[in-house]
Amino acid sequence: MPITIRPANPTDRDFIAAGNISLAVETEGRAPPLELVTAGVANALADPSKGRFYIAENEGTAVGQVLVQREWSDWRNGWFWWLASVHVLPAYRGHGIFRALYEHIRALARADESVCGLRLYVEDHNHRALAVYAALGMHDGHYRVYEEDFRPPPESA
Repeated sequence: MPITIRPANPTDRDFIAAGNISLAVETEGRAPPLELVTAGVANALADPSKGRFYIAENEGTAVGQVLVQREWSDWRNGWFWWLASVHVLPAYRGHGIFRALYEHIRALARADESVCGLRLYVEDHNHRALAVYAALGMHDGHYRVYEEDFRPPPESA
């Protein structure tokens, strides 16, 4: 399966928004409103300081996505790149789509001396994703994420 990775552009908005909603339903059992997600994706696509989406394509068809966001580490004097909004269409899972996205982003990060590492967060019960990340050489960072969500999504999907 020939996979290509490219930066997302505004024409990818609806694909990314649909992927983000699917991801929320799969991992949290609830779907944020389409209008809210679409606006959020459009804002990120228009302003790279909010993050950069990358798209995985198979023969010109978008099949996966990831958002890269930056966090400054004063301890390391460098940037962590956080991978978020990771989604691969169900029919393409198990075919190396995320591996291709990850390897592309990892190569970009390694080529940038200001980047000190890659991070992502994953639901504890998402055993398939945990196995994929471990197979790529990632490990448990021994942190838990706490949050106070000022804009929680609806409770039901």
